[in-house]
Amino acid sequence: MSSQKNILSPNKIHHGNCVELLKTIPDQSIDLVFADPPYNLQLKGDLHRPNDTKVDGVQDDWDQFDSFKAYDDFSKSWLEQCRRVLKPNGSLWVIGSYHNIFRCGAIIQNLGYWILNDVIWRKTNPMPNFRGRRFTNAHETLIWAAHSEKSKYTFNYDSMKALNEDLQMRSDWTLPICSGGERIKNNTGQKAHPTQKPEALLYRIILASTRPNDIVLDPFFGTGTTGAVAKLLGRQYIGFEMEKSYIEIAQKRIEQTQPIQKDMVFNLVSKRDQPRIPFGTLVEQGYLKVGTTLVDLRKKHKATVTADGNLRAQSDYGHHHGSIHKVGAELQGRPSCNGWTYWHVQKGQKVIPIDEYRQQIRSNLQS
Repeated sequence: MSSQKNILSPNKIHHGNCVELLKTIPDQSIDLVFADPPYNLQLKGDLHRPNDTKVDGVQDDWDQFDSFKAYDDFSKSWLEQCRRVLKPNGSLWVIGSYHNIFRCGAIIQNLGYWILNDVIWRKTNPMPNFRGRRFTNAHETLIWAAHSEKSKYTFNYDSMKALNEDLQMRSDWTLPICSGGERIKNNTGQKAHPTQKPEALLYRIILASTRPNDIVLDPFFGTGTTGAVAKLLGRQYIGFEMEKSYIEIAQKRIEQTQPIQKDMVFNLVSKRDQPRIPFGTLVEQGYLKVGTTLVDLRKKHKATVTADGNLRAQSDYGHHHGSIHKVGAELQGRPSCNGWTYWHVQKGQKVIPIDEYRQQIRSNLQS
């Protein structure tokens, strides 16, 4: 837990002020920042339940600021440093409540980040509204932002879709707050941290926007949820925390976390991130010979592979020559066609989609 210059060494928790510690990290060295900053709740007194018992809310010194300006200045300081340490293709997640998230959002945009999504975490078991003067606060807001508008940020779209039963992952996430065995308690049986986030939330964030071995920085580390999930998923972490009691809890928690086996930590590569393989490569590398006949799955249309990596076909409409996509579209009388899934090659009694050959080439490139 050092504050010496260049503390980039991963998988450590550093004690101290996050702004000062951020200054010790080299430029453009972090893949992802997840920040759960103070909410600046502006509580004016104790909150009690109808039975007059006191609500265990956020009343710690680290959540106290003298004014909105003081909070904004603090937010600008750490967000500015986070953008400096992020890689050009890195991204930032910030979570907050209505007390602070809009102020953070404005600063994020002013600093040059590029906002990608706001995500609503809808809590299945929110704290009730005891006074009956407002709606029950049943959600928190997350802002996901890239380093800049030109960033080629990581988004594991297909992994998120698989996690959501093969449906596109939406920007409203229904997850429970920490409770039961997940809620860490102190020696007196009270909540160790008032705003501990559920591991399921960090699981989704880290799986969505990092790759294995990426470095995840959490400048408000708390009891170590970010570090525990990063370790679980085969990522690295760096944590900053001012409270020594939280650091002790986080270290013990992370030590007890067992990482998932490497062959089980698998991010589905999105189609846009896969190497582009022209159809002609299949011809050049001998997967398909010139003169091979390709057919559609129902064997209604046929086409011949030419030496230039195109197809040639004949139909009632005349002669066709062009790419696998163009010829497939013309034969069907459609404006477009995905030739990779439309065309097949006959192998004995089976027909094999030519996309299987493309995937073989991609596997060879990555091995």
